[in-house]
Amino acid sequence: MSKTRARAFNLLGNIAVVNFPRKFRVKDKKKFAEEILKSNKSIRTVLEKKGKIKGRLRKISTQWIAGEKTKEALYKENGCVFRFNVDTTYFSPRLSNERKEIASLIRKTDSVLVMFAGVAPLPIVIAKHSGARIFSNEINRDANKYGRLNAELNKLKNKVIFLDGDIKRIVKKIISSFHRPSLAHPPRRNQNNVNVENMTESIIPRYFDFIIMPRPQLKDSFLEQAFYLSKKGTKIYYYDFCRVGEEKEIVEKIKHEAGKFKKKIKILNIKHAGEIAPYKIRLRVDFVVL
Repeated sequence: MSKTRARAFNLLGNIAVVNFPRKFRVKDKKKFAEEILKSNKSIRTVLEKKGKIKGRLRKISTQWIAGEKTKEALYKENGCVFRFNVDTTYFSPRLSNERKEIASLIRKTDSVLVMFAGVAPLPIVIAKHSGARIFSNEINRDANKYGRLNAELNKLKNKVIFLDGDIKRIVKKIISSFHRPSLAHPPRRNQNNVNVENMTESIIPRYFDFIIMPRPQLKDSFLEQAFYLSKKGTKIYYYDFCRVGEEKEIVEKIKHEAGKFKKKIKILNIKHAGEIAPYKIRLRVDFVVL
């Protein structure tokens, strides 16, 4: 088995994650890991990736090979720092430019909801560069724990508001908390850990100016929840996965969902936001509610 196939690895700050060929010998894994540690002083740990990313929580399994025995990464990008557990949370360095681009589109006065936020890299980058207050939703409890830690590390504790749990339940709670279709007052500065069960319109907006949906690969589009929280002028950045040449099918799905919930929309941009496999891409569709 050629060793060259194992030369590539994913770098997550201080941790290198290697996807070794199936029949790669243990002693060769150790040797390759030691070479990584010697040639990259910033890398402190080498892990082997075991299997694929699984489920809505986007978890992977890794095995320690060399270096410090930890699975907690420390990663820096866009002037921000992030901590997260490689096995229990999802983080993609490949979306660094996406996060920077979206942050550049947000103004300080905008109300922003990020669904499927993970350990909050997108909410934190947006808050850091725009000064806006961002609402971060994630169902993974461990990811929310790290998200709060990351908000503190980046001195954004009062700028990133965490809405833990299933977005479907949260949307229902937001709607039931309002008696009229009006924008809420901004949240109080000390509200970075909102109890969804006790939400009031003084904390969370009824509608958002921007809704960002970096979805995992799921059958449910969750566009229903986005439309419930949108008003005229709301911009939605929707991520999906498809094969090259199938982009129009994603756009048609969005239009169909909009029609089902009696929303008129205008497509603003269709962007290839990265390749995830041969001929398979992450697609971002930007649209505005009319």
